[in-house]
Amino acid sequence: MTDDVLLTVGTRKGLFIGRRHGGDWRFDGPHFNAQAVYSIAIDTRRAVPRLLVGGDSAHWGPSVFRSDDLGATWVEPPQPAVKFPEFTGRSLERVWQLHPAGPEAPDVVYAGTEPAALFRSEDGGESFSLVRPLWEHPTRSQWVPGGGGEGLHTIVTDPRDARAVTVAVSTAGVFRTRDGGASWAPANKGVSAVFLPDQHPEFGQCVHKIAQDAADPDRLFLQNHWGVYRSDDGGERWQDIGEGLPSTFGFAAATHPRRPDTAYVFPITADSDRVPAENKCRVFRTEDGGRTWDPLSAGLPSEAHYGTVLRDALCTDDADPAGVYFGNRNGEVYASADDGDTWRLLASHLPDVLCVRAAVIRQ
Repeated sequence: MTDDVLLTVGTRKGLFIGRRHGGDWRFDGPHFNAQAVYSIAIDTRRAVPRLLVGGDSAHWGPSVFRSDDLGATWVEPPQPAVKFPEFTGRSLERVWQLHPAGPEAPDVVYAGTEPAALFRSEDGGESFSLVRPLWEHPTRSQWVPGGGGEGLHTIVTDPRDARAVTVAVSTAGVFRTRDGGASWAPANKGVSAVFLPDQHPEFGQCVHKIAQDAADPDRLFLQNHWGVYRSDDGGERWQDIGEGLPSTFGFAAATHPRRPDTAYVFPITADSDRVPAENKCRVFRTEDGGRTWDPLSAGLPSEAHYGTVLRDALCTDDADPAGVYFGNRNGEVYASADDGDTWRLLASHLPDVLCVRAAVIRQ
């Protein structure tokens, strides 16, 4: 048995797929030529992994595609996989997130969309239905689109309990359910909204990304529109852990697949100056739950750098040691095969990188 790594890179103009066997990488693409790919999932719960891709054609509109042969062929359902019911009076603008649930729900896949909504699939992502209680939440009329639109962009499931789901919406904040989606409550205590008169509202925060700790599902790391936070109780309360970072503004957050208290962020100078903090290409890692942060730059460009990393363009795989990956708006993709200690350039001159996902493929 060999462990290959599959790396999927969604760009403004198609999907690129990289495969690592041993130490060598090989890329192909673009798949979905000229379509923007905002969301990717690699569902490894099956004997053969299933790839799910949220594509967005300027002519045909958004759709969800699937592949059961690692991208060799693709299937688009005859009817839209994700579609807003007529009673909503809305239509799908984008699929921001595709998230396979854990082993507690082996055929369940969630989709987060714009307009901000959560959809649930019980057939591995072939068809989805709207989670109505979140769509009909009494706060919805007060949700305001963020700079990138009103999108539900993060979905976190609890491997211990299929009924527990946490989502993040721009700009509405974090919401949780503990009863399978029948009811939802805001979960933003401690997270700031510096752009509002009341900087600590019940909801209305511009949360950019949430990542779940490998060892403790109740420990979550959050990258905010200004602020990096940690929760130790599943999102009930959040504490600021941004001290030691060159900037607490950013989009991306990821966690190590096995090591507890280990998370990665990519600081950006400011909301008004969206370039790497101090114009340096660096990933920052904490190994103690955010008490301290270390810059990781060995092998990354040393000259002034301007490639912004978006919210879903930083990820880890499940190899040992872990692979860490990020792509930027310069069209560059970087990879580390040693938990982030050292890096190498995998691809350059790609279109604007919107998202990356990676997983070990055991054959």
